[in-house]
Amino acid sequence: MSKLSDTDTDTDTDTLSPKRSENLGAHKVAPCVQLSSELPPELHSELKLKLEFSLEQRRILLRIAHQTILSVLEGRPSPEAPPSSPKLLEPRGVFTTLYLPLSDDLHSDSHQEHHRQLRGCIGYAVPIAPLYRAVAETARAAAFEDSRFLPVTMEEAPRLEVSLSVLSGLVPIRPEAVEVGRHGLVISQGPRRGLLLPQVPVEQNWDRETFLGQTCRKAGLPPDAWRHAATIEAFTAEVFGDNSGDHSGDSSGDNRRDSAPEGPC
Repeated sequence: MSKLSDTDTDTDTDTLSPKRSENLGAHKVAPCVQLSSELPPELHSELKLKLEFSLEQRRILLRIAHQTILSVLEGRPSPEAPPSSPKLLEPRGVFTTLYLPLSDDLHSDSHQEHHRQLRGCIGYAVPIAPLYRAVAETARAAAFEDSRFLPVTMEEAPRLEVSLSVLSGLVPIRPEAVEVGRHGLVISQGPRRGLLLPQVPVEQNWDRETFLGQTCRKAGLPPDAWRHAATIEAFTAEVFGDNSGDHSGDSSGDNRRDSAPEGPC
């Protein structure tokens, strides 16, 4: 398996190949239950976000992420036994995002908004490994190979919150059919490709054209490249994690992001 790499600026070139990964975050996104009527009917079934994973399957994947990080810190081999669920053996793209709760949240009321800081984020945009293994590899990379952060420490490990974004396949989409909060985007032209998860424009309060332009910037392209020769593809993501609501059968999650719109997480 090729080593994961991270990206950190809007001018990076993301190839979406097995040799690279995009470094994006998971952010709050409204539940996705239907697609725009502008999308060709034959593509509806490919992009419609379904809650594919049961509560138990979600717990297994989150446990794999935590155990992988802890095994690195303890200097022992990562658990290699595959899960029994066939669903978790299917190749899928996935992003693992790590958070630490802010110190003043440790004794806060559980009904108050949950604040946390990004601690790492790396993923596979293409399905190059069984999902359970992709989660393990991206969790390890997010904890120890995200160049924006120091490696996760043993002291931090018990407090880490994991959020997973499992991606659908990519399908072509027209610019006018892109729906903010529902679609993630991949925009490419020649060797340059950029990817932004569906949650990013929601947290940044972007409209559709801004979302398209920012994805172009992520690819290192002019922000209006989507109007010309660039190829536009869309996907959806099922998002779940450790914090309340993330693995309760709701696809929305409750994730926060950096304030800088050009950053990948």
